[in-house]
Amino acid sequence: MRVDAALIGHELGAIPAEARRLEGLGFDGVFTFEGPHEPFFPLLLAAEHTERVELTTAIAIAFARTPMTLANVAWDLQQMSHGRFVLGLGTQIRPHIEKRFSMPWSQPAARMRELVLALRAIFDRWQHGTPLDFRGEFYTHTLMTPMFDPGPCEQGPPRVVLAGVGPRMTEVAGEVADGFMVHPFTTTRYLEATTRPALARGHANATVARAFEIALPAMTAIGDDEETIDRALDGFRYRLAFYGSTPAYRPVLDAHGWGELQPELNRLSKLGDWTTMVTLIDDEMLAEFVTVGSLDTIADALHARYGGLVDRVAFDVPTDADPDRVRAAIDAMHR
Repeated sequence: MRVDAALIGHELGAIPAEARRLEGLGFDGVFTFEGPHEPFFPLLLAAEHTERVELTTAIAIAFARTPMTLANVAWDLQQMSHGRFVLGLGTQIRPHIEKRFSMPWSQPAARMRELVLALRAIFDRWQHGTPLDFRGEFYTHTLMTPMFDPGPCEQGPPRVVLAGVGPRMTEVAGEVADGFMVHPFTTTRYLEATTRPALARGHANATVARAFEIALPAMTAIGDDEETIDRALDGFRYRLAFYGSTPAYRPVLDAHGWGELQPELNRLSKLGDWTTMVTLIDDEMLAEFVTVGSLDTIADALHARYGGLVDRVAFDVPTDADPDRVRAAIDAMHR
């Protein structure tokens, strides 16, 4: 099992040192996400200051951009990193796309499928000179003059992976993508009953056979004493309350018979009553979502929970952790 780490830094100037540190600890990949900062600039710096780790956006918001703008930045990062870039895409939810980004929203699964196919058509033009003639319901790309063609990439086009929760988007990933990023708000029951069967249906519809990886940013409470672990678990109660308030994520709760909690969490979130929301996340729910252990035991705990279900995991390492113990944990995950 391969192991990734979040590349987090509010200051771009801190990214090179952090990327080197994570690579030195033995992580196989680092990833950024689109929150208060955009996800591509940190990976450009990481590409310059690392040699081995994969560099993934997990995720960049697809519908905030066009296939051509995504293709341009992905191509440049693929070349800069000598083939280590992975374009990870997700949809976000409708209010953000329409009200924050002022972009169109409709039929998200169908739109994402077409966006990935458009990306591949653009990549094929740049890599092989194939005439660009993509005509879809949502995107049309038929013009590529030599002035705007970056030419082939020595390492080939970047991999494209998708994130999702519901079965329709998961099927799309299985059909057209090179991998799937499981949302942190998931459980082994949901993985087994919904995610993996949906990916299999997508694979069955694929017209091109591709190597495919399933990645999971696991929620982990790591510590050597009960107080440290309890403090971490309290933080996850907040995250679970936040995720659980989102209507699109209700199927995960439904898998455990907790579906009626979602509208209540949503109602409380609109009131800003986060204190009450957190109290609704009980110990049983925490145990389904969060893997607990020390740095010496977390690899066994993650393997016991996710072995055979995912190909790579990411987990949160305490900032003050002993580097040798972190390396040992990663080595154990690899074994």
